[in-house]
Amino acid sequence: MNRLAAIILTVLLATSVSDLQAEAPLGTWVRDAQKCVVKIYGAGGLKGLEAYQSGFLVSPEGHIATAWSYVLDVEPVVLLDDGRRFESKIVGFEPSLELAVLKIEATDTPFFELKEEPTVDWGDPVIAVSNLFNIATGNEPASVMQGTVASVTDLNARRGTFKTPYRGKVLILDLIANNPGAAGGAVIDSDGQLAGMLGKELRDSTTGVWLNYAVPANALRTTIGDIIAGRKTTVIDSATATLPRKDSHNPTALGLVMVPDVLETTPSYIDTVSTGSPAARASLRPDDLILLVNGQRVDSQRTLRSLLRTIDRRDNVELTVQRDTQILPVTLQP
Repeated sequence: MNRLAAIILTVLLATSVSDLQAEAPLGTWVRDAQKCVVKIYGAGGLKGLEAYQSGFLVSPEGHIATAWSYVLDVEPVVLLDDGRRFESKIVGFEPSLELAVLKIEATDTPFFELKEEPTVDWGDPVIAVSNLFNIATGNEPASVMQGTVASVTDLNARRGTFKTPYRGKVLILDLIANNPGAAGGAVIDSDGQLAGMLGKELRDSTTGVWLNYAVPANALRTTIGDIIAGRKTTVIDSATATLPRKDSHNPTALGLVMVPDVLETTPSYIDTVSTGSPAARASLRPDDLILLVNGQRVDSQRTLRSLLRTIDRRDNVELTVQRDTQILPVTLQP
């Protein structure tokens, strides 16, 4: 019923965009916001997972902020509001914020400015703009939903209930916004300013209640700026990734037995940890997912092996792993 109601509401709102546009200035900034929101297509299909989500432009040079998810297990395709299609590159991501930044080869794109201070508080009206349910597949405008901020609270209070690695302030939304495809969409305030980024679908594991929320834009501002400026990146350095060392690390020597590598992009999940190994001493566990090696993104087991081959076996290996809802830094000492 939750998703059915969302579909009906989305269709009604989508059909009323022309009415909104006639009511200046409301229609003007809603349409401007839609031009800044993009459709993202990537990995999916397994276990019925949707291969699409949303994002929004954050620079005139084609930088896009979106939710970090399985959809980005491949370099995704991005469709702009005007229907133009671009191959994108993942510039960087921050697992603890569930944030990723993409880059397309486009210039003079409309974009949202990221404010340093929060732009909304509880009770304020907001608009959620996203490609939920993949309704917009070409140059159709993104879907629009209107509601309010029910509260501004710390998601950490829900630890163990709502499973997500994000720990921080969220905007709890009084609208059914968090549905398939909506993750990474934009929440805007009554002045047309970016207020937050829609999070992924989040369900209470005890009660089954869905949480409609967004991460405040000001919480993302510094990290997005650092990624765009090159101060923070998880992109593989092509200059070193192709230079394997003679005496280098490998998963077996570190005590890592990975899950069967059956796909080109099999995720780097740990199957077992060898007793007495560097991995065991670092307290790694089965089902840990390796996200970064020495700060560089691991998108598959193939990438994991390639990165390890660039590190001298006498040097430490710095990992970032996801364990259930936790993001953990781990140092493997040979």
